[in-house]
Amino acid sequence: MNSASPANTAISASNDQLLQLCKAGSDMLRLQVLRVLSRDAYSVQELCHILDCRQSGMSHHLKTLTAAGLITKRREGNSLFYRRSYAAALPDLAPLHDALQSSADLIQLDFEQQQRLQQVYAERAERCQAFFAEHASEFGEQQEQMVAFNVYGQSCMELLRNSQPQGGELAIEIGPGEGAFLAELSPHYRKVVAVDNAQAMLNRASEFAHQHQLDNVALILGDSRSEQLQPNNADCVVCNMVLHHVPSPADIFKDAARLLKPGGLFCVSDLCRHDQSWAREACGDMWLGFEPDDLTEWAAAAGLQDGAAAYLAQLNGFRVQVRQFIKPEPYTLHTPNPSV
Repeated sequence: MNSASPANTAISASNDQLLQLCKAGSDMLRLQVLRVLSRDAYSVQELCHILDCRQSGMSHHLKTLTAAGLITKRREGNSLFYRRSYAAALPDLAPLHDALQSSADLIQLDFEQQQRLQQVYAERAERCQAFFAEHASEFGEQQEQMVAFNVYGQSCMELLRNSQPQGGELAIEIGPGEGAFLAELSPHYRKVVAVDNAQAMLNRASEFAHQHQLDNVALILGDSRSEQLQPNNADCVVCNMVLHHVPSPADIFKDAARLLKPGGLFCVSDLCRHDQSWAREACGDMWLGFEPDDLTEWAAAAGLQDGAAAYLAQLNGFRVQVRQFIKPEPYTLHTPNPSV
C-alpha cells in the first residue's frame, strides 16, 4: 500500500486547517472571545464571567479556537490563561487568520460585558495593591531572589545612555519600586516623574529620593493613565520589573506610547518566561515572565518600533530581557522643489 505523498499530506493539512478556521469564525461567542483576547490574556473563569457563559461551553469554544490556531494557552501557576495567536499555523492561511482577528476587533461588547471586563481588571489591580501594601518593607529582598537590581538596572541605563547620550527634558518611571533607578535618571533629565499606585511603595521611593537629594524627582500616586502625566511629552518612559505585576501589560505599552514624544524611548526590563510559580506568592507576580515576542507584539499594537535589546542569564534560572521601543517620528511627505 502506497503511503501518501508529501504534497498530498501538505494539501490535506492545509484543507483541515482551513476548515478549522472557518468553523472557529462561524460562532458569535467565539468571535467575542477573540475580541476580549485582543487586549490581554485571560483565564477560563475570567472569560466565563466577562461573556456570561458556563465553563463547559466556554471550554468547548476555546478548544475550537485553539485547534484553528487563533489562540494559544499557557499555565500561570495553577491557572491556564488564553491569549491570541498572532502567527497563523500555516503561512498560506495567514490572510484568513489575520482577517478573522481583525474582524473580531470590530465587535462591540455590550455595556454589561464591558462592565464585567473592567471588574476583572479591577480585581487584578486590587490583589496587586494589597500585596504591595502588606509586603513593601520586604519587597526588595524578595525581588533580589530572582534578579538583582544592579544587573538589570545597569544594563537598562547603558542602553538608555547609548540611545539618548544627551539625556532630555522629561523621564517617567512607571513603578519605581524602592527608587534605585531614579538616581540613574535624575542626572540626565531635567525632570523625572515616578508614578506608583501603591502608597507604601511610593513612600519608599520618596525616602530614597530624599536621602539621595534627587531634587528634580516628582512622585505621583496613580498609574500610567494618571491625568497628571501629559501626552506626547516624555523623552523616555521606563518600566523596570513591573510588567509581571500589572493586570494588563499590553495597556502599559499603549500608555507609554501616548506619553512619549515622537522619537522617545520606552525602556522595559522584565523576566523572560519561566516556570517558578513560587514567585506568585513570594513576590506578588501576576505573570510568570513573558516571551520576547509578547513584548514585540504589544509594542507593535501600540505603534512602537523595536529598538536595542539585551538578554541577561541569571544563575538562579531566571533570564531577563532589557528592551527598548521607539515612538516613530511623524511621516512627512516631501514634495520636490519645482525651482530646483
